Amino acid sequence: MAQDIIYLDHNATTPLDSRILEAMMPYLTNLYANASSNHIFGHEVNQAVKEASNQIAELIQCQPNELIYTSGATESINLAIKGVAEAYRERGNHIITVQTEHKAVLDVCAFLETKGLEVTYLPVQSDGLIRLEDLKAAIKDTTLLVSVMTANNETGVIQPIKEIAHIAHGAGVLFFTDATQAFGKIPLNVDDMGIDLMAFSGHKIYGPKGVGSLFVRSRRPNRVKLESQIHGGGHQKGKRSGTLNVPGIVGLGAAAELARKELAKDAKHTAELRDYLEAEILKIPGTKVNGNTVHRLPNTTNIYFDGIDSDALMMGMENIMLSNGSACTSTLIEPSHVLQAMGLNEQEAFCCLRFGIGRINNNNETQSALMQLQKAVNSLLVIKSDS
Repeated sequence: MAQDIIYLDHNATTPLDSRILEAMMPYLTNLYANASSNHIFGHEVNQAVKEASNQIAELIQCQPNELIYTSGATESINLAIKGVAEAYRERGNHIITVQTEHKAVLDVCAFLETKGLEVTYLPVQSDGLIRLEDLKAAIKDTTLLVSVMTANNETGVIQPIKEIAHIAHGAGVLFFTDATQAFGKIPLNVDDMGIDLMAFSGHKIYGPKGVGSLFVRSRRPNRVKLESQIHGGGHQKGKRSGTLNVPGIVGLGAAAELARKELAKDAKHTAELRDYLEAEILKIPGTKVNGNTVHRLPNTTNIYFDGIDSDALMMGMENIMLSNGSACTSTLIEPSHVLQAMGLNEQEAFCCLRFGIGRINNNNETQSALMQLQKAVNSLLVIKSDS
């Protein structure tokens, strides 16, 4: 089937790049030692983990020892928010986040509320951006952490991270960002942006699934304390126990290295395809872009189709792979909480499609997808007018 499909759902996941698989293969076959083993074989494998850390650190401009490896962004998010809440519980009990965050953040915050913590969920404007004034007003003496995602997974909207971090730090509050969608797609510099903790994963940038990392600042201005969430063995300085997923970590490192070298090229390529597709779709009456069209990822557009159900649209394009919501919640029949927070009502939120362009896409594919989309829209409009 993969040969027949046109895959425009790269925000959900990406195909494994053959160059990254090649880097991983030795650690899936002959180099199988445990990276914690105190023998030459183990040291050799551990050296590969160190190299991967160097590759990731170069991409985000951190120190290699500031990276904790996890099973993915969701675990990294849990470790960051729960870990800070527990480590700093004597200082306060208040967390600030945003209504449009990924469910991995929102569900963690909801869980912590059951444990007595207070959470403020900032609203967003119609373009998906928060108001910095709202953040300033929300900070209290008991605030421990501000958690704002770098780029939204559904709309691609990029928040003003540097300004948000500056406000948090001015009040003596730590700043965490879920950078899962931004990592490897736009330049990230944890020092310049003022990031204290940052979560990301491999499978959004053509790396393997099941591996991610959490950047935890260990240098000035904020050396972050973190309470471990997984115990047993004391791996990774006790922050996350468990045998290291060496093939996955090597793959994550290779993906980061590839992203660093090809970031500008990929951004230009995906933006050109996205802009062409978006401009043509917007010629269809009743369409509009959801979210800010300046501050967004180069590969993403989320489009509203007036009065046309997105599920029906996708069914009319059998070999075009799209999304009408977050891949992590798309099995739930409920409207997008992101789009509703931006002002769409429940019915309108069911009339939107997300297009996530990737490095594998080309002009022929976008033109084919556009033709099929227009045909599907016309068919549904005919059905609607006849009913």
